[in-house]
Amino acid sequence: MSVPLPRRAVLRGAVLLGAAAGAGALTQAGPGRDARAAAARVDQPTIANCATWSARPPASPVSVVQSRPNKIIVHHTAFPNTTDYSLAQAYRNSRDIQNLHMDTNGWLDSGQHFTNSRGGHLTEGRHGSLYALLHGQTMVQGAHCVGQNSQAIGIENDGIYLDVQPPQALWDSLVAFCAFTCQQYGIAPTEIYGHKDFNSTQCPGLLHDRLPELRRTVAARLGG
Repeated sequence: MSVPLPRRAVLRGAVLLGAAAGAGALTQAGPGRDARAAAARVDQPTIANCATWSARPPASPVSVVQSRPNKIIVHHTAFPNTTDYSLAQAYRNSRDIQNLHMDTNGWLDSGQHFTNSRGGHLTEGRHGSLYALLHGQTMVQGAHCVGQNSQAIGIENDGIYLDVQPPQALWDSLVAFCAFTCQQYGIAPTEIYGHKDFNSTQCPGLLHDRLPELRRTVAARLGG
C-alpha cells in the first residue's frame, strides 16, 4: 500500500552511527542462544540518509510493505569507475542515480534501497529504507529487480565490474552492510543474490562470481 513517508524518516538529517535497534536479530537455536547472539552482534555501519546527501523528495508517496524482506540483491551501477573515493563523490553519485531514475526512468525515487560507493561510503537510496531497516519489521518497495521489489533489499555498488574487481573499500562496506541487514531482518546469508539471478542482465558483473565468498563472510560475521 502507499503511505506517506513518516516525518521522522524525512527529518533525520544527520549521518546515523552506532549500534542497531534490537528488532530483527538473527535467531539461533539451542542452549546459550542469547550469549552467542550477543557475541555475534553486528554494529550498524555508517549510512547517510537521504536528507544528508540532499536527495530530492519522492515524486509520490513510497509504498511500505508490511513484512520483512527475505533476501538481498546485489547490483552494480554500470557507471564509469571513478578514482574519487571521497564522501562528497558518494553523495554526488547518489544524486546522479536519483536523477537518472526519476527523470529518465520515470520512477518516483531512486530504485534501490541503498547505495555503496567505490570509497566504501553507504547511503540510503529510496526514502524510508533506512527507517525501515533500523526497525526491522517492514520494507519500502523498491524498483531495482523485476519480480523482487516487494521482497528483496537492493544495494547498488557504484561502478562497472564486468572485467575488473571492485576496490577493497567497496567490498568491505558491502560485507558490513549485508551482515547488518541480515541481522536486522533475520535474512539467512544464503539468501544473498545478484541481479542476474532474477533478470536478464550482466549485473553485477564479477561481483556475482564472489557471492559464495560474500555469503561465507557474512555468515562468519553473524557467528555462523
